[in-house]
Amino acid sequence: MVSFKKDNIGSDSKQFIKQDMYSRLKRGLSKTRDILNTDVMELIQGQQEINEDLLEQFEDQLMMADVGVEATQYISAHLSEALHDKKLNSSEDMYHALQSSMNGILEKSEQPLNVNREKKPFVILMVGINGAGKTTTIGKLAQQFKDSGLNVMMAAGDTFRAAAVEQLQEWGRRLDIPVVSQSKGADAASVIYDALQSAQSRQVDVLIADTAGRLHTQKNLMNELEKIKRVIAKLDPTAPHETMLVLDAGTGQNALVQARHFNEAIGVSGITLTKLDGTAKGGIVFSIAQQMKLPIRYIGVGEAAQDLRVFDSMEFIKALLSH
Repeated sequence: MVSFKKDNIGSDSKQFIKQDMYSRLKRGLSKTRDILNTDVMELIQGQQEINEDLLEQFEDQLMMADVGVEATQYISAHLSEALHDKKLNSSEDMYHALQSSMNGILEKSEQPLNVNREKKPFVILMVGINGAGKTTTIGKLAQQFKDSGLNVMMAAGDTFRAAAVEQLQEWGRRLDIPVVSQSKGADAASVIYDALQSAQSRQVDVLIADTAGRLHTQKNLMNELEKIKRVIAKLDPTAPHETMLVLDAGTGQNALVQARHFNEAIGVSGITLTKLDGTAKGGIVFSIAQQMKLPIRYIGVGEAAQDLRVFDSMEFIKALLSH
């Protein structure tokens, strides 16, 4: 995330920035929050007695928010245990128990991306299907890295779509960041190899490589990703240092299917979940965290670069359940 120098920004300003960022997160999660608040929280608050009947209705509402079967069962079991232990005597108790159970799922996935400054460059390989928001995410990451003082380069490895190359080049012009590209249809591994050579010679801190969007069922394109990783390793056996899967939250449980297949095919080290602001299926975060056990690096809750946020489990839960 963007770092702020203490001597330039006072404590009041920093508090304002923090509050503004939280407000942006709340707005971004509004569609999912509407389901949970309208159906779940009102269900809790309108019930004089918290009982098993209420918990069953509660399960149904979590499923509607695409929390998923396993994550819903985990939350329900946690709440049921608290009920049997007579710890759920009010809606406030229920709210705190819900927060705790949700955090029990998400906290292990709260692992921010650590850019190792000793790697020159730190290579991030971006993968995912078409339309998930890979190229836009690359631009936002590049802006955040540059704002935090890192020297960045981008590689236009999506050689199947001329528009993807043009989009990345536009980000490069806007941010004054070099973009390595070749003509449409060029070998993607060759593009990224050239970019890594250039980044090494220029002592670049971070190289972010785009790749063509592909369905997890397209074996020839999945094989291409394996080839890219092999070619990169010839120049730096430790690279890529991050293989980041970009998922569109709006696809709901299909995002989980994509995550499984990409992880099995090439090994994913982190996930970015985009477009949470455009869907009521934000509960998919719980399903992915529960089943994949992979770090969730970033979540996207809006169009601006600052709306690509480092994932913070408790901040996410509070924004999701806030009134």
